[in-house]
Amino acid sequence: MIAPIVVRPVNKHDITLLPDGIDQLTDFASLISMDLAGSYLTLDSGFYSKYNRRLIASHRMIPVIKPNRGSTKDEKKIAAMYENFNELIYKQRFTIERTFAWQDNYRKLAVSYERLEATRLGFKYLGYSLINLRVFIRNPK
Repeated sequence: MIAPIVVRPVNKHDITLLPDGIDQLTDFASLISMDLAGSYLTLDSGFYSKYNRRLIASHRMIPVIKPNRGSTKDEKKIAAMYENFNELIYKQRFTIERTFAWQDNYRKLAVSYERLEATRLGFKYLGYSLINLRVFIRNPK
């Protein structure tokens, strides 16, 4: 797990973090000379919107966001939603969800009521370092 982390209080929805998160991700990638052009960014159906897909595409990444059908019953609209959806790539999202599950092992990360953003960020880095350490110890190369 190597990436910049955007943190907000627990009462803020994740969707508000997306623009800052993508900006920080692309800045970090350029800092380590990594080209994200053509890479996939998978998100769950809570992020399904034209704005988010355009935002991701503007950073030269390919959005893979599960369509949110909502109350749509029109088969043509549903087919249009799934037209550019890559099911094979989205199925690999379980690794992201598994990482969130590992994060939830640390109560301080799962429920963060810290007032200072620096404190929340520090606990995230500590928890992610422990997750990485556990992975590296199990799989030494």
